Formats: sequence, structure tokens, C-alpha cells
Amino acid sequence: MAQVNPYLIFNGNCEAAFLFYKSVFGGEFPYMGKFGDMPSETELSEEDKNKVMHVTLPIGDGTLLMGSDSNSQSGQVQFGENVSISINTTSRAEADKLFHGLSEAGIIKMPITDTFWGAYFGMFTDKYGIHWMVNFDEQPQ
Repeated sequence: MAQVNPYLIFNGNCEAAFLFYKSVFGGEFPYMGKFGDMPSETELSEEDKNKVMHVTLPIGDGTLLMGSDSNSQSGQVQFGENVSISINTTSRAEADKLFHGLSEAGIIKMPITDTFWGAYFGMFTDKYGIHWMVNFDEQPQ
């Protein structure tokens, strides 16, 4: 069964925000990766290399607060446009069903595909303007 989590996008202050959230909720980051850690065919600025590519913070009973920074390739995010609903599925088939169903008549930002971080992942905005991410972890963290 799919799990739904909030995903927040920041303009360069994701790490500071998540350190604050950690101070309030407690817990540890299972993962915090920077853009400089990912394989890239394009050269990133030093500023972009130090921005957060992805971070997770478990809060409550099974919920993950997730986030990242925008970078020069993706551009600045506008507040109100910086929140997505992230769905973590239990199978590739479930990921495909939800991705293709919810994205119908919407705008696909990243087709669902295998990623370098080991997930099957895609992003889109549905026909109502809601931002979604669909993820299946081949090997759960």
C-alpha cells in the first residue's frame, strides 16, 4: 500500500530548515545528499554542489518529511509552488499505476524511470495543478 509524504523545496536553505525541523521533531536524517554527490554530465557551480539534493526526516508514526533545494538548472521556486505530494509505493506496478493514472492530462516533469540513486521515480503536475512525485525504492532504506 502506498505511503504519502510531504516534499518541500527550498531556494538554498533546505539544510537550515531541516536542522530546525529536526530540533523540533527529534530523530535523525536517514539520508542527506548534496547535488555535488550525484553523477552529472553538466558542471555545477560550487554553490549548487553544496545545496541539498534530497533529505528525509522521519516524523510521527511512519511519516517522512522530505525536501531539497532548487538549483541553477531548475531555477528558483515560488512559495506556494514548492510543495509536492510524494507517494512511496510497494512495487513498480503500483508506481506505474499511480504515476500514469494521476498524471493523465497533466504535465510530466520527469517520466517515471530508474534513477542513479536506486529508485524508480517520476514527477508531474496533475490536471488540477497539484505537484506529485511517485517513488519505488528497489532496496528500501
